[in-house]
Amino acid sequence: MTTAPERTADLYPTRGTSEVITPRKDPVVWSRPGVEGPFAAAELSDFDRDGFCALPELLTADEVAVYRAELDRLVGDPAMRADPRSIVEPTSQAVRSVFEVHRISEVFAGLVADPRVAGRARQILGSDVYVHQSRINVKPGFGASGFYWHSDFETWHAEDGLPHMRTVSVSIALTENYDTNGGLMIMPGSHRYFVGCEGATPKDNYKKSLQMQDAGTPSDEALTTMADRHGIRLFTGRAGSATWFDCNAMHGSGDNITPYPRSNVFIVFNSVENPAVEPFAAPVRRPEYIGARAPFVPVT
Repeated sequence: MTTAPERTADLYPTRGTSEVITPRKDPVVWSRPGVEGPFAAAELSDFDRDGFCALPELLTADEVAVYRAELDRLVGDPAMRADPRSIVEPTSQAVRSVFEVHRISEVFAGLVADPRVAGRARQILGSDVYVHQSRINVKPGFGASGFYWHSDFETWHAEDGLPHMRTVSVSIALTENYDTNGGLMIMPGSHRYFVGCEGATPKDNYKKSLQMQDAGTPSDEALTTMADRHGIRLFTGRAGSATWFDCNAMHGSGDNITPYPRSNVFIVFNSVENPAVEPFAAPVRRPEYIGARAPFVPVT
């Protein structure tokens, strides 16, 4: 086990005796104005305002075919299914997610390092980056369960020890995202407020939360307040489209009861200047394949 950097002040208390909503204390876009990169200035401005930026075409159809074939290979591999990095649906026992794909697959390692991907992460975070988490999500038709409303940063802060909101995610669609097959929903502007949730973190919470999240989810009252304030955006698009979103954006997805699968590759980049410390609200760290720590190897 690696040694974590010295504990810093807790800017975002959570999982206490009561729920608290507080303004964000960190920037959203960390790079200086005019820094060159794949994002246009207007796209960065939209990201700063809304907490996300949707790209209608990040990958070509030929590239999608390569990544989709690799996803199918990993999901269909019996050895991979038995690996702790694979998460299965609680009811159907079908594979739901496979973590750390940038380490177990040269194909996905290449995607992570692609300048269209890593370059945008550097542009938002204003520094070199490393992969805090990567996974493929498989949402087959006829009953695959969704992900309840949450802020990723709340979990990464509480259970992984990320001190600042200097982390960004990209969800790249490998199948068509319809408005009916359990697509990603985000509350625009919600990234400006942190919801410190009520309740303690159970030991080894990740074993349950990766199937169905409970600890670290906001109350119905808080979600209603935020939805009334910010609204809800549902993301649709062809395979190869991508959605970049801030680590603190309130988001979730519904169940997929249609016949049409929804699969994606999900990559989380953290700034090398935002090293993880000990968890702020959990008894132990989560495994490295869920929340990577030092040594930090920048994505090149």
